[in-house]
Amino acid sequence: MPVIEIAGLRKRYGKIEALRGVDFSVEKGAIYGLVGPNGAGKSTLIKALVGSLCPNAGTIRVFNLDPIHDRWSLRKRIGYMPQSAALYEDLSARENIAFFGRAHHTLQLNKKLDEILDFTELRDRANDPVHTFSGGMKKRVSLACALIHDPEMLLLDEPTAAVDPHLKARSWDFFREMAGRGMTLFISTHLMDEALLCDSVAILRRGQMIAVDTPQHILQRGKTRVVVQQGTQKQTTQIASTPEALANHLHQYGLSPDVQAVALQQDSLESIILSLVNKQEEKL
Repeated sequence: MPVIEIAGLRKRYGKIEALRGVDFSVEKGAIYGLVGPNGAGKSTLIKALVGSLCPNAGTIRVFNLDPIHDRWSLRKRIGYMPQSAALYEDLSARENIAFFGRAHHTLQLNKKLDEILDFTELRDRANDPVHTFSGGMKKRVSLACALIHDPEMLLLDEPTAAVDPHLKARSWDFFREMAGRGMTLFISTHLMDEALLCDSVAILRRGQMIAVDTPQHILQRGKTRVVVQQGTQKQTTQIASTPEALANHLHQYGLSPDVQAVALQQDSLESIILSLVNKQEEKL
């Protein structure tokens, strides 16, 4: 059974329909990326999943629980890291994490605190007030708060936005390690290099899901330009972005010794997603 099942989900804010009939499911133990332009409904979808807003229509089941009616049972099983860190600025990192740990009735809290501080590399700043932290450090504290009760699923809204490359790389090491432990991660991001690191990617546009696939299969929806140089002649051909298409194209050259170089210019994931979004816009 999928850990997330969504059918016909709709959410309206006055005249604005943030979610317009979303259908989506998530399997256990993988990293799912949710991408889309600003205003696509990504944050609204995550808030609906954690039960912090009530949809106008449709159904949501997370671990076969209703996020609204079974909110407290569900909160024990999920960790949520919002886009803006929801922390107590005058408390230390340890005190913030401990607060969330007590709220979840975490067993052996002190032992768990030490483990999570080491895991998120916060040990050296554990007793410093959060208001002295950089934005990236606050995100790390927020992640620790979401992890303190050993959730089965982690929902992250733009977890590495505006953080330095080192911290971003370290965060993805965290995510991969947690997925390796069997946790399911659902990550909203606008960064295409992060989408490539996910096991599956869902593309949201104006509150509608327009594609759900692996990053590799989405890349194959684009085109690849093959540049072949023979002697002084250079020929550029556009083909489908699949291994089979490349092989078929090169067969005509018979792997001739005078083929001096072969260059591939593949459409980026960002350009492909933008193209998919634009095609949907044209249909309106």
